[in-house]
Amino acid sequence: MLATTLAPSASAIPAEASPAEVLTEVARICASDLAPAARAIDEGAYPGDILRRFAAAGAFGLHARAGGALNDAVAAMTTMAQTCVSTGFMAWCQNTLAWYLMMSDNAALRARLLPKVVSGEVLGGTGLSNPMKSFFGIETLKLRGTRVEGGYRVKGLLPWVSNLGPDHFFGAVFALEGREGQPVMALIDCADPAVTLKPCEPFLAMDGTGTYAVQVRDLFIPDDLVLAHEAMPFVKKMRAGFILLQAGMAFGLMRDCLAMMGEVDGPLGHVNRYLPMQASDLANEIEALEAEVAALCASVDDPSPGFFRRVVAARLAAGDASVAAANAAMLHCGARGYVAAHRCQRRLRESYFVAIVTPATKQLRLMLDQLPA
Repeated sequence: MLATTLAPSASAIPAEASPAEVLTEVARICASDLAPAARAIDEGAYPGDILRRFAAAGAFGLHARAGGALNDAVAAMTTMAQTCVSTGFMAWCQNTLAWYLMMSDNAALRARLLPKVVSGEVLGGTGLSNPMKSFFGIETLKLRGTRVEGGYRVKGLLPWVSNLGPDHFFGAVFALEGREGQPVMALIDCADPAVTLKPCEPFLAMDGTGTYAVQVRDLFIPDDLVLAHEAMPFVKKMRAGFILLQAGMAFGLMRDCLAMMGEVDGPLGHVNRYLPMQASDLANEIEALEAEVAALCASVDDPSPGFFRRVVAARLAAGDASVAAANAAMLHCGARGYVAAHRCQRRLRESYFVAIVTPATKQLRLMLDQLPA
């Protein structure tokens, strides 16, 4: 197992392993540990131990190390999602939790928690599904807080937060009484007695992602867990990375759909050549989308509206392409892909998650309509 040596801040997290070595180890863990567990994860088993193995390999620190690149984190998630999109999604949650800390001006919080998130000592989620919708007028903020000495008192219910457990953390945004329009963003500790995790109804897929409804009752959030006392500027600063990191789920799924199309080319290629999407079409689409995301990751700190519009458009294209790729793979595999034991039907179910996870296809289209052309 490769190891990563952690330092106390985002700007100085050296690593013994190069990104290429980390990605090689991630691929090895996928083959040895994740692939045999993928069906159980799909059916509801939370893979905490496997996530920690990825963390020990350095998979959650690729964007946080000195000189790290966001696209390296996307590449690691792509490898995981090529085996299991649920795990790729949880890797996105973990990487995004690290991203919050990296972007925060709370240096003490960053120094204390970022190394633990990168190493897998602390696992957690993002909690921004409701806020991301609220910022575009789709929902109202479901958490509300009041300022008290040394922090905030917060209450409310979030219907879906993923990659959680009794000792996990997640990011949350809450409206502040008396300061409407100026919400606060902080980390919430699931171990606090004021926090209750409630299991969700079974999903079409992704049941092993540690997704819960979170009830918050009179929770005290100290200032030392606050990511930003003014959430709106903070979210604007970190939103491009938040969205771009999701591309790993799409790319991994699409690559496996391409692989399945290749697997049946021998016995079925003579008839599959009449289908509208061919392997070469999908390969070209993957290449173009990966190139665009890599370019955007290289400029992730660009604050311009035009840049963010490209980010939103790329994320929309990745979601649309995931559904199209899974549909094509199912048609190429035919009856053999329709049996419950074949991963093709899982890919079809997972693809819809890529299209509806926040920001969902419909929200992305709304965002493009509202953003400057």
